[in-house]
Amino acid sequence: MKCPYCAEDNTKVVDSRDTKDKNEIRRRRECLACGRRFTTYEHVEKLPVMIVKKDGRREEFNRAKVASGLYRACEKLDISVNDIDAYLDELERDLRETGEKEIPSQKIGEKVMNWLHGKNDIAYVRFASVYREFKDVNDFVSELKGLLTKEA
Repeated sequence: MKCPYCAEDNTKVVDSRDTKDKNEIRRRRECLACGRRFTTYEHVEKLPVMIVKKDGRREEFNRAKVASGLYRACEKLDISVNDIDAYLDELERDLRETGEKEIPSQKIGEKVMNWLHGKNDIAYVRFASVYREFKDVNDFVSELKGLLTKEA
C-alpha cells in the first residue's frame, strides 16, 4: 500500500478491526519511510446488478431511485423510514443473490408493489399509479377494484 504522504510503498498494518456494520475492515497503517499513519478500508467488491428498463436501456441498480419512489409513496402514512430501509436492504440482497447479471425493471417494480400491498393499500396505489403509468381516473378505479376483490 502506497503512503499518501510520501508515496513510498513500504507500509505496515498497525491495527485492524471491523467497522460497525461488519461490511468492511478498517486498517491503520504506518509508513516505514516517513513514519506517518493513515487509514484504509477493505471491503468485498460487489458485482453490479444491471437493470433492463422497459425501453431496453440498461443501467446499474440504483438503490436511491427505488428509495425515492418508496419514500414518496409512503409519505404521511404509518410506514417508518426504518421499515423502508430494511426492505431496501432485503431487496438489494435478493437481487444480488439471484446470481443474474441483468434483471428486468418490471421484476423490481412487482417486488416493491407486493411489499407495499402487504404494508399499506394507499402506498401501494400511489406507487402503482407511477409504476404502471396511470393515464386517467379509470386506471385508478380499475386498480382499486382489483385491490378490493383481492381483499374480499
